[in-house]
Amino acid sequence: MREAPIAVFDSGVGGLSVLAEIQRLLPHESLLYFADCGHIPYGEKTPEFIRQRCNVMAGFFREQGAKALVIACNTATVAAVADLRRDFPEWPIVGMEPAVKPAAAATRSGVVGVLATTGTLQSAKFAALLDRFAADVRVITQPCPGLVELIESGDLHSAELRTLLQHYVDPLLANGCDTIILGCTHYPFLKPMLKTMIPDSISLIDTGAAVARQLQRLLAERDLLAKGPNRPVRFWTSADPAFFRKTLPLLGQVAGDVEKFSL
Repeated sequence: MREAPIAVFDSGVGGLSVLAEIQRLLPHESLLYFADCGHIPYGEKTPEFIRQRCNVMAGFFREQGAKALVIACNTATVAAVADLRRDFPEWPIVGMEPAVKPAAAATRSGVVGVLATTGTLQSAKFAALLDRFAADVRVITQPCPGLVELIESGDLHSAELRTLLQHYVDPLLANGCDTIILGCTHYPFLKPMLKTMIPDSISLIDTGAAVARQLQRLLAERDLLAKGPNRPVRFWTSADPAFFRKTLPLLGQVAGDVEKFSL
């Protein structure tokens, strides 16, 4: 089982930011990646729909012989991680959550901004994170409809994207945020553009590296760390494989075979 692959899934390409962190920390591991692009954005879907999709993907990855599962999506984690851990108790499962704790520890002004999807910001889990870790700081939340769709199209540089992103960042700056949480796995791909909009003193925080470390810890506990060599990443998408293949190099991945997933 040590050389079995690790499965990673997201509503689309955003989870590739998490995949990259896993590749950096665990270079001997073989990886499977599923992008549910045919049903994006998850942030506007019901929790019931998201749970159903996550259950389908988890079952598929079990059939592929995966030794662990990473839910590389904040919205899917909120909706489905508890059910998946109940249904697959023997399987190491790592989810995402906005980095409220490290942001609360890092802020100097006492004001933290959050860029996230509507679904994440409205969730009970996010409210619980604020209650637990952000009682002593002011948190400014900013839902960001439209960003995921532009990133999914491979757009990281357009004037349309810049205008939309500036619209979401301006309220955070106006409220004195010195730390901004990137609360969706798509948003780390916007760091280069974001850094042109904010002072150098403002910190951008995401959780991809923390997820990779948690995955490493869980695999080590179970003696499941691979020795290598790894195999090329296998990709699936519920949308157009050819389009997804073209997007991969734009987001830091080697273009490889992408298979269609129809369920």
